[in-house]
Amino acid sequence: MRFGPVATEEAEGALLAHAVQTGERRLPKAHRIGPEDIEALRAAGLREVVAAVLEAGDLDENAAATRIAAAVSPDNLEVKPAATGRVNLHAAAAGVFTVEAARIDAVNAIDPAITIATLADKAVVEPGQMVATVKIIPFAVGENLVAKAVDILAGPAPFQIHPFVARNIGLVHTLLPGLKDSVIDKTARITRTRLERSGSVVTGETRVAHEAPALAAALAGSLARSDMAIVFGASALCDFDDVIPAAIRAAGGEVVRAGMPVDPGNLMVLGRIGGKTVIGAPGCARSPKENGFDWVLDRLLAGLEVTSADIAGMGVGGLLMEIASRPQPREARRPNGEAVHAIVLAAGRSTRMGGPNKLLARFGGEPLIRRVVQAALASRAKSVTVVTGHQAERVRTALDGLGVRFADNPDFASGLASSLKAGVDSLPDNATGALVVLGDMPAVSAADLDRVIAAFAASGGQQVVRASHDGKRGNPVILPRLLFAEVARLEGDVGARHVIESGSAGVIDVEIGEGAFVDVDTAEAMAAAGGELQE
Repeated sequence: MRFGPVATEEAEGALLAHAVQTGERRLPKAHRIGPEDIEALRAAGLREVVAAVLEAGDLDENAAATRIAAAVSPDNLEVKPAATGRVNLHAAAAGVFTVEAARIDAVNAIDPAITIATLADKAVVEPGQMVATVKIIPFAVGENLVAKAVDILAGPAPFQIHPFVARNIGLVHTLLPGLKDSVIDKTARITRTRLERSGSVVTGETRVAHEAPALAAALAGSLARSDMAIVFGASALCDFDDVIPAAIRAAGGEVVRAGMPVDPGNLMVLGRIGGKTVIGAPGCARSPKENGFDWVLDRLLAGLEVTSADIAGMGVGGLLMEIASRPQPREARRPNGEAVHAIVLAAGRSTRMGGPNKLLARFGGEPLIRRVVQAALASRAKSVTVVTGHQAERVRTALDGLGVRFADNPDFASGLASSLKAGVDSLPDNATGALVVLGDMPAVSAADLDRVIAAFAASGGQQVVRASHDGKRGNPVILPRLLFAEVARLEGDVGARHVIESGSAGVIDVEIGEGAFVDVDTAEAMAAAGGELQE
């Protein structure tokens, strides 16, 4: 591939390195130049363009990424269509993600043009969650390099999802004087919540004295009715011959491992009786916060074997107590879609108006931008941020007295991407979605916005929700938090549509009526909508 300036007359078939405006028509980045484009470029006075010219043996970025992704076994994986040289792979089921690091490293060592990024080995995933992405860095790459990557990935899947399997779980508690019933009841409730993600259920609960013979008998009875037993001891493990390991042996079983290099979770016991698993839960498992018990339990429920050597290898990364992102309650596993914050984009230059700022046009005596922001404030959005840029002070004045936050975008002239990024960057850490509202849509009401927010909440906060009319996509749109990182990578005059069409999240269209399309980019459109431009 050759990259650099190319004479317009010789550019047919080349891929544009940057978006180019040719009169009323805009040619986007990575556009393959055709004969009609050359005429438009000439008419715009462009004698050369910066482009990538594919040579014999090259594959364009999308074809290369698609071929590499296709080499991965699709079992329990959903492969999204290629876009901008990227193919994302998502989990098709809840379970545990496993990956052969050596093979992924080998692909990434072929050439910097080819990259694969994945989640960490043994990560727990939910349906629809992205687990890996194949990205081609330049516009094209040699087919010989792609063939090397495919060879490495051929054969057994280099990464896969091991789906959770619903199990019947027996729960056994040992008792000592002073252990309150309320503590045991809370422990059982938290354990049932932990099991929900796999569809597993507690099929029996037993309470016995904290003595090895009594516990051995209870385990035998519990395992006769269930697939696995979990024991919560009244006292923490203090020796490898303590009550729980001693009871496993007394019941004719074996202790696979007592103790683990994960904190919290050090005092866990893993054993087997008659081919069935017994877990002696550490005291920290009475809390919903993640601990070493979760690591073992999730793998077992996904059908993965857990050996003593596996547990011994959990030490690196096993210090959970001091990692702020780790100790989160399982009750809040997924965003619920309620924490939606609105971003009103008001930084544009209104170039198609020929001078006046369309956002300051009067509708019923008030500025258009004030009308739009008031609708956002009256909606269910938790907050409203207005992104300013062009004539920022005039826009702020038009919004005087309204309870909004402002995010200034000094780079507004570079295009829509910079404003979208400024808005998303301003959101609080607990935001589950960004409601992106264009400042020039006078017909969108608070009720319309609430309809979109309600659909987002109903989806669990994991999908894009887009306003539509008569089956055609429009605005506003809600971007879920899982797409915020993709917004951060946008450049130039590119908006949310590019992120939506990347395939990283599902899309729900919500009918809101004609308001989804009524914008006022031109003086004619402004007059038709009932607005009066101001100088």
